[in-house]
Amino acid sequence: MVLVTGATGILGRVLVLELLKSGKKVRAAKRPSSNLQEVRDSFSNYIDEPSFFFKQIEWVDIDLNDCQSIAAALKGIDEVYHCAAKVSYDPADRREIIQVNVTGTINIVNCCKSSDVRKFLYVGSAAIFDIRKNAGTIREKSKVISGKRNTLYAISKKLAENAVLSATSNKLKTVIVHPGLIIGSGSGNNKSGGFLKILAENNYTFSGGTGCVDVRDVAKIAVLLMAKELSGERFILSSENCTYKKLSEMIKIKMNARKAFLIPKVVLNAGRILNFLTGGILPGLRLLSRPNIEFLSTYQKISGSKLAKLLNYNFIPVQNSVDFHIGNMIESKRRKKADNNQVLLI
Repeated sequence: MVLVTGATGILGRVLVLELLKSGKKVRAAKRPSSNLQEVRDSFSNYIDEPSFFFKQIEWVDIDLNDCQSIAAALKGIDEVYHCAAKVSYDPADRREIIQVNVTGTINIVNCCKSSDVRKFLYVGSAAIFDIRKNAGTIREKSKVISGKRNTLYAISKKLAENAVLSATSNKLKTVIVHPGLIIGSGSGNNKSGGFLKILAENNYTFSGGTGCVDVRDVAKIAVLLMAKELSGERFILSSENCTYKKLSEMIKIKMNARKAFLIPKVVLNAGRILNFLTGGILPGLRLLSRPNIEFLSTYQKISGSKLAKLLNYNFIPVQNSVDFHIGNMIESKRRKKADNNQVLLI
């Protein structure tokens, strides 16, 4: 049996589905407050029989800061896919980011070492590679970040990766994947859809960019990598490098919506200064730290060639990903509107 942490997230839910389709028995970790109906509904984006697969999942509540909770969830487990993470760039979330991304990963890795778990796949992030220290396209052997001049999220993912690599042994084989910007969709929930949803629901975009990868590719690749005898290996996952401006244009065309305006770096920096002068009382401006501005205005080009060569894998083109997932979002909103109208008629 396999355990998937973060199983209700944008990636975790698709990974659970991919594992079930491959014949695996899955124990899916969630929080007590997780909306399982929303997860079940989102399965209809990917398969024709969402209920059939959803009923096969063994759900378990888990607290990554409680080792007893983790140990209980690991009973009978021989493979772990660790997707759980707090994705945030807000300084106000610093404590939760560290607790979930760093402490939580250290805890589950330590628990795995004293259990029957044989394989551990960690979902990292391409954000850990230092664009300032790497000329050209970033690959697996490129230099990683160090110090505090980086986003909280990137720092937390790098610290978590250190813990995973340190735990690698003959007993516990580890694999790390570094997705670029994951393109995915939920089923209308405000927390589903990630960065794609942000670009879809707002009329602005940014001057930076990065490698993009479909959530379906990440899930399939994770399962394929765990089937191989690998350990201590890292893989960047990227279909194509794309600017946020280009990505936004694809989204708006699919939505038949007005083209978004680009917020230049100089405006973001002006917002950072205003945030300082106002004492950080405006939540939106609070996000405009130097590292966050660099993240939004820098074009980080990454390569998934190592993975593509190993698995002879063809990534889904970004345009196809956008069309598929934005289509899901549009259809989800249409269904929700129809359901609300039906309730009003009743």
